[in-house]
Parts: sequence; C-alpha cells; structure tokens
Amino acid sequence: MQNLYDVVIVGSGPAGLAAGLYAARAKMKTLVLEKNKVGGQISTTNEVANYPGSIPNATGPSLVARMVEQVDEFGAERKKDNIVEVDFSGKIKVLRGEKDEYHAKAVIIASGATPKLIGCPGEQELTGKGVSYCATCDADFFTDLEVFVIGGGDSAVEEGIYLTKFARKVTIVHRRGELRAAKSIQEKAFKNPKIEFMWNTEVAEIKGDGVVESIVFRNTKTGETHEYVADENDGTFGVFPFIGFQPLSEIYKGKINMDPQGYIITDENMNTNVPGVFAAGDIRVKSLRQVVTAVADGAIAAVQAEKYIESNFEE
Repeated sequence: MQNLYDVVIVGSGPAGLAAGLYAARAKMKTLVLEKNKVGGQISTTNEVANYPGSIPNATGPSLVARMVEQVDEFGAERKKDNIVEVDFSGKIKVLRGEKDEYHAKAVIIASGATPKLIGCPGEQELTGKGVSYCATCDADFFTDLEVFVIGGGDSAVEEGIYLTKFARKVTIVHRRGELRAAKSIQEKAFKNPKIEFMWNTEVAEIKGDGVVESIVFRNTKTGETHEYVADENDGTFGVFPFIGFQPLSEIYKGKINMDPQGYIITDENMNTNVPGVFAAGDIRVKSLRQVVTAVADGAIAAVQAEKYIESNFEE
C-alpha cells in the first residue's frame, strides 16, 4: 500500500514533535504532518521560562529548533500538507490531504488549538493591519505606539508585559473586574509603569481604513460605549486579542468522541474511543495546556501507539 506508515502524526507543535521523536526512536516508520509553521503556538512565544531545564533566555523558536533536530536525527519523515478528511473506520487509518493521501496503522492527532476571535465588526478586516494574535511576531511594528491587549488570563498579561518593550503604552482590557492570570504574573504587570488596565470592558467594534484607526469599547455592566481614536501623530495603534483558544478538531467531528467545545476526549494513555487513534497536546481535554504537558502527551501517545501496533499487526 502506497504511503503506508506505522504512525502518522498530525501537527508539529511540542506534542507532535515529541510523538515523532519517540515513535522514530522506536524504529517505527513515522510521518509528521504540518499544514503551517512547525512548532505550533510555542513558535510565537518570546520567553519559555517554565519549561524544566530550559536554558536562560530560551525562546519558543529556539526550543522548537532543538526538537525538530532530534526528530530528524531519529529518522522521522516530515511533510507539509493540510489534512481535510479522515477515515478511521478500518484497521488501516486513511488521512486525505490537499497534496496526498496517507495510510497508517496508528494515528496521533496533535493539531492543537487556535486563538479565539473577539467576533466584533472590523476584526477580520483589520487582521494584519493593526489587529494581531502574536505579540512576538508583530510587536516591533508598534514601537512607540499605543497597544490594547484584550483578555485577562496568563497569555494576555504575559504578552502585555512583553509588548511594553516596544509600545509607548499598553492597556489591558478585561471584561471582568479582576484578572484571571497567575498572581506572580499579575504582580509583574501591576508594577510595570507602562501598563494600564481597563476593567469591565469588552470590544464592540474595531474601525479603520486600511489600518486600525479607532476602537469602540462597551462597559459590560452598564452597556455604555465609548470610542478611542488613534493619536493624530500616530495614525494607528495595535490590538492584540488573547481571549483563549479553540481546538482544531473540525475534521474529526463524528469520527471520535469530543466534549462540547470540540476538545478530543482521551484516557490517561492518550487513547481516543477509536482503537489506533490517539490525541496529544492542546487538542485534547486536559486541565493544563503548557509545553511541558504537551511533550508528555506526545511521548505517551507514541509509546501507546507502538504497543497497539505490536498487538494488532503481525509481522
């Protein structure tokens, strides 16, 4: 059978790369598929301070580069393709991509999650024109300008702190009256003289002709709105939404069990309800979505995939 692999891994973030490393090291014929950029969300993270053993000043891209080097060293194949359809009904699993079709004895789904949109008028039209979901990627564009960070969790506050290295002023806009971020992160933000807070506020609309020029805020308690217009000397400002993520699981609906939000349900060994199909990383139901848990998921999934193949496929 053409393009038959022991294991096909969908996604090359930390979970997918860890799975690829463990699978290839176990001498399984391994393919890691990625539709966009290798590394997933961590590739856009400026600082990785909470990964055990990380070197000082480690960045997301530098960590990913070392992971990729290991995956390649152990002989895993890597391809760029976007999987658009899957068939998990047979013993051999089928994955159809935009470029090719792949067959596997076991599949590890590690396609992660994507940032949630605010969902307000003007957001999509002005994405890349002042609206950005990646501070590491785009912070430099807003040097000496004002920036609004939307959200109140760890990511929002951490990225807000990072943006102060570039922006003249950072305003964190949160729809509640207190942050959800870890206390240690909150303390750093409250001490930063370049950060201000806008409480009980949500974004109603983003406006601009070619670039972001104004933003309409709504008070979540009173319903009152007010519009902030860019300083005439600046002409624009930045809007960085960090309000959570949604799993990239659409193509698996009806194929495997998920929770109401679309996260894939697994047991502690990364098994889904379909034998031979595993899920790892941010795409699965779990209590903590961090690099350290993603790589653990990937390692477990690969080891369990090896055991599944040994039990179900005779040489």
